[in-house]
Amino acid sequence: MRQKVIVLGGNFGGLTAALRVKHELAGDVDVTVVSDSDRFLFTPSLIWLPFGKRHAPDITFPVEPTLDEHGIEFVHAAAIGVDPVDHTVSTSDGQIRRYDYLVIATGYRNDEDVVPGFREHARTITTLPKAQETAVAWQAFLEKPGDVVIAATQGAGCFGAAYEFLFNTAYQLKKAGLRKEVRLTYVTAEPFLGHFGIGGLPHGEQLLGMFLRKQGIETRLATAIDHVEDGALVLDGGETLQFAFGMVVPPFLGQGFLVGSDGLTDAKGFVRVRNTYQTEKFDDVYAVGVAAAVDVPWTTAVPVGIPKTGFPTEAQAAVAADNIALQVRGEQPTQEKPFGDIPAVCVMDAGNNGVIILADKMLPPRKHGILVPGPQAHWMKLGFEKYFLWKMRNGYVQLP
Repeated sequence: MRQKVIVLGGNFGGLTAALRVKHELAGDVDVTVVSDSDRFLFTPSLIWLPFGKRHAPDITFPVEPTLDEHGIEFVHAAAIGVDPVDHTVSTSDGQIRRYDYLVIATGYRNDEDVVPGFREHARTITTLPKAQETAVAWQAFLEKPGDVVIAATQGAGCFGAAYEFLFNTAYQLKKAGLRKEVRLTYVTAEPFLGHFGIGGLPHGEQLLGMFLRKQGIETRLATAIDHVEDGALVLDGGETLQFAFGMVVPPFLGQGFLVGSDGLTDAKGFVRVRNTYQTEKFDDVYAVGVAAAVDVPWTTAVPVGIPKTGFPTEAQAAVAADNIALQVRGEQPTQEKPFGDIPAVCVMDAGNNGVIILADKMLPPRKHGILVPGPQAHWMKLGFEKYFLWKMRNGYVQLP
């Protein structure tokens, strides 16, 4: 009997896992992707959307034609329940689907309750709808300028996007002739500049400090946010930063429907996994990308999360897919790639400049790590966006 593989999610992790399993096993397996979104989103480019440098059609494509071309079924519905004992997934279309192997690649949702007032008053860029709302706020700001605050809350891990948006904001203010009129402040939970949620890299603090001083950007380091008001960020300790435009990166949570699934997740909804990306409790259930739990290997005065970006997500999805292929063939799932051992590869854009971040491991201890500043980083990010969208649209997941 043909084995059935269900993949929950159709973005970086889900699309990679589904296509790789199908490529490995061809006609020996039925693969179904279940997702509440019918479009792939290149999330790294959301930093540009509020400034009108990108629009939704530029950074998305429909996933069904890609999956159909590779013999993969697509179900446009939300997963609402997983029963790992009965091997079933319940979906919002009223169906219950049975699987032999399950890949959870459901990404994240914003923790909108991280501080009081975030849900009502904060703007962010971590999802397409939220980035579109921030675009509206930016246009309103241009009509009535004032001070700007960019922040990453306690528990956040997506610091790269916060820095990118900060420097892109500075660049856009300069283009609009407003830079000298606007006080621009960066508030972060990081214990030092350039921590990035990965423990920092050699000379990163000095390099980021130089960037910030050159741009005249003020900072509040190792700082928690007490609450968000309409037009103001109130910090732990009482300082109030008024703003005419603000963007706040929150922590992420796993998907709520997973929390009650027979011990699959931690309290935040992230799935506990082994180095094979099998869940701790079930050999036939995998989790990759943001959906997979990662332990923070340090303690800081203000909690700091870990970034789970597209590059490690692809690596995790490849390991999971290869292990499923081994299991379908009756072999042991021997492929392993601990999250902390995946190389750190990131291009941080700064408007017309940027930094290339490279390290042999995502998390310390490391042997090598380097930050390379310069305008080439900006052009690299532009080129990578085009390449990656082409690669995924055509299903070339074997390519780097």
